[in-house]
Amino acid sequence: MEDAKPVVIQLYCRLRIRIDDPHAVLEAAEQRLRSANIDWSSEQDTLEEAVAELRSDLAQSVASLADPDQVLADVPGLEVRGGRLWAEIGAPSERFQPGFRAPDEET
Repeated sequence: MEDAKPVVIQLYCRLRIRIDDPHAVLEAAEQRLRSANIDWSSEQDTLEEAVAELRSDLAQSVASLADPDQVLADVPGLEVRGGRLWAEIGAPSERFQPGFRAPDEET
């Protein structure tokens, strides 16, 4: 199949996570933002404004830590070309078809 044309596939993913230490998550998100190679002079916010916004929103902080480029990083013959990740607090959104839920699973 090496001579075949590349195939583009949409891979959808929903993860249910539990956060035991919100402070640690916020710290990690802030650290990653501060170490990112961002030209803040061309951004609408300053670094400190972006940090304050990120630290005020746990779901946004979690989403900022998720890296779609790393999901399938070690698979030969496959290149992640982009993605969109987001996080929402609470029960699964009605926008998505429900997956299998174990009887003892929390909402």
